[in-house]
Order: sequence, then structure tokens, then C-alpha cells
Amino acid sequence: MSAFSTIAHDPASAARTGVLETPRGAVATPAFMPVASQGTVKGLTRAQVESLGAEILLVNSYHMFLRPGVETVEAMGDLHGFMAWPRPILTDSGGFQIYSLSPLVRLTDEGVRFASHLDGAKVFLRPEDAVDIQLRLGADILMCLDHFPSYPYSDESLRESVRLTGLWARRSKARFAEHETRQQLWGISQGGVHAGQRTRSIEGLLELDFAGYAYGGLGLGEPKTRLFETLELGHALLPADRPRYLMGMGYVEDVVEAVARGVDFFDCVLPTRNARNGTLFTSRGRLAIKNAKYARDARPLDEACGCYTCRHFSRAYLRHLFERGEIASAILNTIHNLHFYLDIFRKMRHSIQSNSFGAFRKGLISNARQKEETT
Repeated sequence: MSAFSTIAHDPASAARTGVLETPRGAVATPAFMPVASQGTVKGLTRAQVESLGAEILLVNSYHMFLRPGVETVEAMGDLHGFMAWPRPILTDSGGFQIYSLSPLVRLTDEGVRFASHLDGAKVFLRPEDAVDIQLRLGADILMCLDHFPSYPYSDESLRESVRLTGLWARRSKARFAEHETRQQLWGISQGGVHAGQRTRSIEGLLELDFAGYAYGGLGLGEPKTRLFETLELGHALLPADRPRYLMGMGYVEDVVEAVARGVDFFDCVLPTRNARNGTLFTSRGRLAIKNAKYARDARPLDEACGCYTCRHFSRAYLRHLFERGEIASAILNTIHNLHFYLDIFRKMRHSIQSNSFGAFRKGLISNARQKEETT
């Protein structure tokens, strides 16, 4: 029996709301997972993240494996105890970090050899090791180790990516099956925006019957039309009773289009990273708080926003904090940006349930196209 159930569908698209059940609570979908790569959402306490309404976090097993180490996390009672986070956690297998952070990566059928980005120490990681690490970390949702080629990719590299990802998925599922656990293992499809290769990858995963399915290797520079066509292909192939996760996709105009094509889960560092860099998302476009025109602006960041930052502080004050490099700048900006994202997902779920997703989608895309706030 699947842990995922659908509540409502949009009659004019593939958008849906649902619930994923886990031992540590339910997650309403479509869901945004704030990124806590190092075991924390940068700039915020657990209480602040909870108060914003986050129901699930993404933690990166690559970073936790290298530092502080699996043994340390285990000694503290797994990730939930270590982080004092009682709600669900999804761990990325670390494939993206291995290929993006580590020099001299070497791939074989057996696994991947890489150098730690911290100290250059040599590490060999098999798909079975990735499963074991995530099981020991105590994540509620584990991801298979995968491989993706950088964009633009050759046909040969794409085929090899699909082959390796499928081989490693089979071995990951076999290792996971050795354990009696209520944790879930999700498979990751590859194939870029090539319909034949993506189909081959998804069909190989379906034979293994994963608890959930992710789209990997997208959002790396390919044309948006091709990306959305790939999601439509996946919607036609993937079972309706399993969640679908688009990895690393963050701009709201892309998110709402992906939801319209049946995607349920998202993660991205965009709201938190941009907050620390002084870029704020508002209902009237993006706002660069360092801009001199905000030096005596008494308005909140977004007059339509009810977050703590917007209820209490002016643009002038937030600009002052950012210009002075104050820690409070990162905190207050992150509170706003994360509230903005999580609120969009709340509104999106409501719009699907109330048969108003089409209007919501149109309005969100229109607002998102305002690259900068104009006043």
C-alpha cells in the first residue's frame, strides 16, 4: 500500500494535492522542502522554520557523511535528534554534490570515486553505501545514488548516465530490501530532455517499484519547453499513487508549471541563498535591498505579506542591516523569503482544492515576470 494519497485534482491540468504519510508526520503536497544541507536552514532556528509552516526538510547526506560523520549523528540519535527536528526529513544521496564540488571524479559500474572538497581525502562510494549512510542517518525518505551528465550533453554521455543510474537503482533497492524499516527509498530518473532516454530510465525504475520517483538532471540550462515536455512524459508514465519530485527547481514560475504537470515535491536553495545576498521575493517582483532608493523607505518589504519581517521592519532598516553586514540581515531576509515560498505552496494547494488553480497559475506567472519591483 502506498504512503501517498491524492486529495484533489485540477480539472484543467495534471495539478493535484495529496498527502504523504511518514512515521514522523504527514506532508501536504505540493510541498516545498527548505534546504538544510548541513543539518540546518542557514540563518534560522528550528522554531523559526517550524513557525513558517515547513513540514519537511532536505538534508544532504554527502555533507553529513563528510562532516560531522555518520557515527557522530548516530550517537546523537540520528538526524532528528541531532537537529532537534521532529518532522520528516528527505536526504539527497549526494550525487549532485559529488559531481559539482569534487575534483577528479571517476565513475565505474561499482560506484564513484571522488576527493572530499574539504581536505582532498579519497572516497569511494557505492550505491549500497549511499543507502547505508542514509539509513544510519535516520532519514524518512532516502534517494538512490544517481549520475547525470552536465548540460549540454552528448548522446553517448546521456545513455551512459541512464545505464549507470538504472544499475545503481537496482542495487540500491536490493540493499534497502535487506532492512526492516518504515523509511522510504525513492528512485531518480535521468535522461535529460531526450524522450527516449527518459522513458527508458523511468521504465527501468518502475520495474523496481519505488515508494516515490524523482526527476534528476533537469533545470541545468535546457530549454524550458523541453523541460516541461519531459515532465509531461513522466506524468504519462509514472503511477498516480506515488509522489513525484523535481529536484533542485526553485523559481516560482517554473514551480507552478511543474505542478501543472503533476509534480508534488520541490527543493531549492534559491529563497535562502538569495535572502543572504539581499534579494527578496515579493508579490510585486524581486527587490534588491541594497538599492539606495530604499534608504528612507518606511514601507515593509511586501505590504501583502504577513511574515514577522514585514510586520515589524521597514525597508530602510533592512537595507541598513544588509549594508552593515549584520547577522540580523540574513535572519530577517530568510524569514521573509522562506515565508514567501511556503505561502505560495499553501495558496497553490488551496487553489487546486477550490478549482481555481488556473487563475492562480496565471497570476503567479504574471507577477513572477516582473523581474524587479517597480516602485
